[in-house]
Amino acid sequence: MTYKTSLIVTGAILLTSCGAASDGSNASELTPAQIHDQTLTLDTHIDIPLTYMTEIDPSGATDLQVDLPKLAAGQLDSGFWIVYTPQGELTAQGYAQGRKIANTRLEAITRLTQTHSDDFELARSADDVRRITGAGKHAVLIGMENAYPLGERVIAVRQLSVSGVRYVGITHFGHNQFGDSSNPHPVRDDGPKWNGLSPLGKELVAALNDHGIMVDVSHTGKATMMQAADLSRTPIIASHSGVKAVADSARNLDDEQLRKIRDVGGVAQMVALGSYVKLPTEEQQDARSALDAEFGDRADWDQAKRDQYGIRRAAITAMAPEATVSDFVDHIDHAVKVAGIDHVGIASDFDGGGGIVGWQDASETANVTTELLRRGYSQTDIAKIWGGNLLRVMEAAEAGAK
Repeated sequence: MTYKTSLIVTGAILLTSCGAASDGSNASELTPAQIHDQTLTLDTHIDIPLTYMTEIDPSGATDLQVDLPKLAAGQLDSGFWIVYTPQGELTAQGYAQGRKIANTRLEAITRLTQTHSDDFELARSADDVRRITGAGKHAVLIGMENAYPLGERVIAVRQLSVSGVRYVGITHFGHNQFGDSSNPHPVRDDGPKWNGLSPLGKELVAALNDHGIMVDVSHTGKATMMQAADLSRTPIIASHSGVKAVADSARNLDDEQLRKIRDVGGVAQMVALGSYVKLPTEEQQDARSALDAEFGDRADWDQAKRDQYGIRRAAITAMAPEATVSDFVDHIDHAVKVAGIDHVGIASDFDGGGGIVGWQDASETANVTTELLRRGYSQTDIAKIWGGNLLRVMEAAEAGAK
């Protein structure tokens, strides 16, 4: 993996319509493999199980969607490995349990880069990403999904920065102490809690800015997202979201949100999670609702229950044709049309529910590039979507730190 860094476009470029070759190059003359040879690819959302680097070692072949052999086969160079914490009660006990889960995942990601340093290296900056991938290794960045484990103070943001965390999602499923979620908890939440960001949430945005950490608005309610965009001194990201115009899910972004992300210089990373790429049928939705009611609060699940839920959920997914790479790129097309080519990127959500027909794991990554080429995106456009836009925002966050 040695790249022509000139293809990693991080400056402002005039917007082009989707499919237009903004640099005049004829990308159709290149194969997807050649594009990947010359382009840095970055996935902004790779989940990991709690048994990562203890029972499961991703340096070899595993049942995970992302491991070293699959990364190599798909020419996926870098990504954000995720410190995910399910939303629990807003109590001292809940926060303590959240910190335990977050620390388990954070330690596992750190251990990956230390144990397998020949293949993986922790990246703390955009320049690190370029240096590491240019040396033929995979750049591992850290994202935090759900700020819940921080508790009632934002002082721990400094330690997150020191540990290498480079984006933090404000919420997940269910409102928390920082703001309202796009998906209120069916039992704990009765309508909006804060009508956007809480006072502590506003402190969180400022603290993330101060420490050079990108503010992530995926999973936030619209008011939370719009307020965070206005408040943040540096561009925001939606690390793994779709667009409502293609699939009208509560979690996806509407056109006003896409334009806001554009206006503040941010980036919306389109997510390849089937149920947000293509809406379920009414029969599937009823079955999913019944399954969710049966299994109860996710915060209480152990790994065995998560596995059982996954099996049952997969059976529901199989009731109708699944989302495909073409369906996924429809989201990219729409986001580019509304926000512009400089404000759109890609996230798989692998090992956290992600995966669509044609991109079921990291080994099939080039299929996304194949579809982009088929639709007429230029080599420069593809470089922006596959990582250039995100690195630009990351550099802005670094520059804005105090």
